[in-house]
Amino acid sequence: MIRPFRALRYDEAVAGPLERLVAPPYDVVSPEERERLRERSPYNVVHLTLPDSEEQAARDLVDWRARGVLVEEPEPCYWWLAQDYVGPDGVSRRREGFVASLRAEPYERRIVLPHERTHAGPKEGRLRLLSATRTHLEPIFLLWDGTTEVDGLGEPDLEADEGGVRSRLWRLDAELGDALTEELRDAQLLIADGHHRYETTLAFHEQDGSEESAWLMAVIVPTDQEGLTIFPTHRIAQSADGVAGTPIDPPAEELPGVVLYRGGRYELLEGEGLDPEVVDRLAPQGVTYTPYAAEAVAAVDRGEAQAAFLLRPTRIEDVWEVARRGDVMPQKSTFFYPKLTSGLLFHPL
Repeated sequence: MIRPFRALRYDEAVAGPLERLVAPPYDVVSPEERERLRERSPYNVVHLTLPDSEEQAARDLVDWRARGVLVEEPEPCYWWLAQDYVGPDGVSRRREGFVASLRAEPYERRIVLPHERTHAGPKEGRLRLLSATRTHLEPIFLLWDGTTEVDGLGEPDLEADEGGVRSRLWRLDAELGDALTEELRDAQLLIADGHHRYETTLAFHEQDGSEESAWLMAVIVPTDQEGLTIFPTHRIAQSADGVAGTPIDPPAEELPGVVLYRGGRYELLEGEGLDPEVVDRLAPQGVTYTPYAAEAVAAVDRGEAQAAFLLRPTRIEDVWEVARRGDVMPQKSTFFYPKLTSGLLFHPL
């Protein structure tokens, strides 16, 4: 299911400081931010993840490898990743996991479980990019219902700050790598973030037919740690016509349920299921998303939207329950913070 891999990575002596080369994942980078990142360095990872064309990304990748901007590790290994961050709630935490090569298995085999619905559009673009580059440019984020601790790591082999998140990476030795391989041999994993890229790998493997095309880069995070958190994603709606609730006083930070805000008033909504499912059934129109309740309320007060739906965070155990029974949740049901930084490692096929 998992194995160590020969990572491709930046050589900072040639490419420059890693902090100028990394970026957020492709799907959260706005057009304006893409331009800022491209200007930060001619080798910034967005030149590959959000290229002018898939063919240009492939040419850049070949060129960067030829000129030593990117170098391949001499031996396969796993990497330990630690991310230090301050969440939307203002609390400092550390989330840890390891980077591995994962074999993509169809969902029906129940080895890797999805928990959110996906759309076809993003997968088509990612498939063209993967076909052109034959390299996994960004990892997906998986949960493992277990625990692993790594002590005595010393100074990190790679380190970069991006968007207020400090990421550090250490190569793991063969003995620890063998232990990880064995421990996860029969494990069930849950996709926290990266459904589109996982499904793209399945499609690419079907198209390509080679054994190597079945493998992708994944960060596997044990769930038994305080640094793993899910924050809510609140909904800002242009229309919530027909939705009615019970008027309540302005809620405290811990919400009593799904709360609708409009016209300067708060209403408690009734409904069965998890908060994102309750809102999904109400079918608000023109929905955008934010992790900050105050931002959702402010958008309504400014007249930019008719209503805001304030949600409670989905618990990790609830996500597992949904996935294990074979169901999926609406998009943006979970907000695993922080996102994984792109550009730290690459996975060539």
